[in-house]
Amino acid sequence: MTRAERPAPDAPSVASTAGQRRRALLVGLFSVYLALLVWVVVWKLEPPYIGAGEPRAIKLVPFVQTREAGASAPLETLANLLLFVPFGAYLGLLRPRRSVGSLATIAATSLAMETAQHVLVVGMPDSTDVIMNVAGGAVGLAGVALVRRALRARTLPVMTRFAAAATACAVLATTAFLASPLHFRQADVRVDAWNSHASEPQRGPSGL
Repeated sequence: MTRAERPAPDAPSVASTAGQRRRALLVGLFSVYLALLVWVVVWKLEPPYIGAGEPRAIKLVPFVQTREAGASAPLETLANLLLFVPFGAYLGLLRPRRSVGSLATIAATSLAMETAQHVLVVGMPDSTDVIMNVAGGAVGLAGVALVRRALRARTLPVMTRFAAAATACAVLATTAFLASPLHFRQADVRVDAWNSHASEPQRGPSGL
């Protein structure tokens, strides 16, 4: 049988294979994003470490000043929202029509990272962070829902390309930050980084 006589590939099968590849790529990009997110939120882009001393108090009252900590800074509050917008977007692409479950996943992840900061003594858990993280995730979910209405069948390929470009930019920006003079050690806890003890002055609770 010549090349011209061979039957054309089944269109639905080709589309299904392409969709599976895009989904696999999205899962990979989501994994990179989650790794960066944990690094930013828990360790503030510093080498992973375990703090020395007693765990800090937990700020249960959001936004306002409490006995444990000052009022939430607007820029830090905005950063907590923006950091979780991609979380909601990825879940909206990978788990469409599961908004409630996705919001629960976002809230559980945020709580886990706040708990990790407390257990590792690397920051003060703050209810403001959890609220803004969930709000950011909701923005991401809503954004994907709007894009899906506009693009319909083209949503997955378009958003996959956008996610790949955004992830590449995030990795490059992180690398540039680590190599720049702007990168400095957070000085809010005594740390034990890779068995190297260091005592640093107190600055107050970390923002993220």
